[in-house]
Amino acid sequence: MIITATSCNKWLDLKPEDGIIRQNYWNTKEQLNAAVTGCYSSLLNNNLITQLFRWGEMRADMIGLTIRASIDDVNIKDNNLLSSNSITRWAEVYQTINYCNTVIEFAPSVKEKDNTLTELQLNAYLAEAHGLRGLMYFYLLRSFGEVPLQLKATSSDATLDQLEKSSQTDVYNQILEDLKFAEQNAVLSYNNNNTNKGRITKYSVYAMLADVYLWNDDYANAITYSDKIINSNLYSLYMADNTQSFFTTVFRDGNSQESIFELQFDLQKQSPAFNLFAATARPYTITNKALDYFGLDDVDPSNVDFRGDGNSFRSSDQSIAKHAGIYDGSTFNLVTSTTSTANWFLYRYSDILLLKAEALAWSNRGQEALDIIAAIRTRAHALSSTIEAPAADNPEGISEYILRERSREFAFEGKRWYDMLRISKRNNYRQIDLMIAIVAESAPADRQQSIINKYRDSRSHYLPINEYELQADRNLVQNPFYK
Repeated sequence: MIITATSCNKWLDLKPEDGIIRQNYWNTKEQLNAAVTGCYSSLLNNNLITQLFRWGEMRADMIGLTIRASIDDVNIKDNNLLSSNSITRWAEVYQTINYCNTVIEFAPSVKEKDNTLTELQLNAYLAEAHGLRGLMYFYLLRSFGEVPLQLKATSSDATLDQLEKSSQTDVYNQILEDLKFAEQNAVLSYNNNNTNKGRITKYSVYAMLADVYLWNDDYANAITYSDKIINSNLYSLYMADNTQSFFTTVFRDGNSQESIFELQFDLQKQSPAFNLFAATARPYTITNKALDYFGLDDVDPSNVDFRGDGNSFRSSDQSIAKHAGIYDGSTFNLVTSTTSTANWFLYRYSDILLLKAEALAWSNRGQEALDIIAAIRTRAHALSSTIEAPAADNPEGISEYILRERSREFAFEGKRWYDMLRISKRNNYRQIDLMIAIVAESAPADRQQSIINKYRDSRSHYLPINEYELQADRNLVQNPFYK
């Protein structure tokens, strides 16, 4: 059963169909399983994925615009952000949160009516809902800073609350509470590879926790949870012989030995990648700066980083190809409207290794961090022109190296802005000049100084609350920079 939603004209546009919460629905474990499946189905919403991609990429330096881009796209690239910009809408994220809230609120009643549902099974279903809710709030925290914490299911206008924003600390603590519940109760395996990659397991929760702890500069816990994945020996780097093999195995086919959590698409439910990256009217392309990150071998042009041309992008037309490429023999093409089936990547093993490396650099274990970077680069056939040699006792230098390595490893996966912000804000924005330099280099010449001045104010690093939400919830207050 796929949970669907109808629109409402009050706060957060959250009203689901009444059938999902009627007492005569929550009777069997099969119905509970269907409701949890609905939470995952909501993640496949093209608008949600498009928003998460925009929030994680567009204010950074690797995404460019085509002539098909909207005025909202142009304004966010120019850092001319207003609360009327549709890219600041968060309705789809809160819709998924509401599906999770509904499961969390009503699932326990199923056990009273269906004695075949065990406590262990119930808690495993609840772990999935808590894990997904925690992930959605993590996106909101990194994108908006302070957001409302809606933790109750809403089924009609009568049950919609007018909520104030919660502090970043409160949102962070709620994320941890959700993920710690999920850690305790999630399954280790569903005994099916694709399901293990597409549903919440303990390992996907460990990945989220490593990411969340590093965001808050809790290096010890970031290392601990990274090691839970590393020491499981369930994941490894795919050692490809060439670009085509690397791309096809890890990205086109998906659910590889590197995969920890991917959103699962197929012919019945296709990815938004075609419209974003492959259609004639696609709005997004890559920048010259993105090309530069992968480097060139001036002596041997055939010597390439496996993550670059023919993988993350197609250089012939500067199209984004990681989610939208396909090999026909040895020819690298873009998908069509009927072949846009590649999964959307949330966490891969290389992500965990580089999160750990960053935490190690700030834990007086810089050489271990550099060794991890070297292993990632060896697997990817990285070029010597992009190698760096920061001192092992220089955490700032290692962090900058990791940031550039992550630009190659996770190009166009919706992580670039969050990586820049995490590293720049550390130690009371000690490395803010890193963000300023990156943003300034990719800014339009006539707006460069204006953008630099804006980004020196850390309040500008978070998006404005959309005007629709401010009108619908009178308890919401605009983020300070945009007042």
